[in-house]
Amino acid sequence: MSIVIGGMIGLGKTSVADTLNAHFKNKGIESKVFYEAVDDNPILPLYYELTPEQLDARRIPFLLQLFFLNKRFKTVKECVNWREPVYTIQDRSIYEDWYFAYVNKNLGRISELEFKIYEELVDNMMEELNELPKKAPDLMVYLKGSFDTVIDRIMARGRSFEINPELKEYYFEVWKGYDEWVLNQYAASEVLVIDMDNTDVVKSKADAIRVCNAVDEKLIKILKIEKAQIG
Repeated sequence: MSIVIGGMIGLGKTSVADTLNAHFKNKGIESKVFYEAVDDNPILPLYYELTPEQLDARRIPFLLQLFFLNKRFKTVKECVNWREPVYTIQDRSIYEDWYFAYVNKNLGRISELEFKIYEELVDNMMEELNELPKKAPDLMVYLKGSFDTVIDRIMARGRSFEINPELKEYYFEVWKGYDEWVLNQYAASEVLVIDMDNTDVVKSKADAIRVCNAVDEKLIKILKIEKAQIG
């Protein structure tokens, strides 16, 4: 089974991924987490710290989108190699990369030409993935939260390049359309929505158990549907 953890910056994708990983291992299920490239990303701090003029001059947003797309393309191929009986858990999906590029285009941080090139590259990558068995995830666990929760969580984790007050507008632009995109446009897999306004898998063991149980129930339903389709 392949699971992706989606959602806004700061809502706890890595924590949920780690929680599910530990849960599966406790059940005797081999699992592996593929983390988002943040700490070893040389472009990400520049994206948050440079002025709009510097970003534009150095085309940092476009470079950042290409960096993430390349890393996630590699991750999808690795996940395919690790499939069955291993459960793979991805910290954000390749499908969400398009949404971030789309927001940056709307903000004028990526030009129309750059976005066109980006989409053509995505299409080529997805054609390559189509040659692989079961390249799409089985489930997206979507972390949904209010904008206040997003900001509180970003500030709490304290990454220096993320807490510039001027970034609040950017976070809002990403946040305001995320739910609509996932719930009405994303079609690669089933979606399980987790309300992060009332969930903290790090501080609350009860919350962690509740999330794990919800994922288990969803995966069981997915497996039943797949078996029925085969049968």
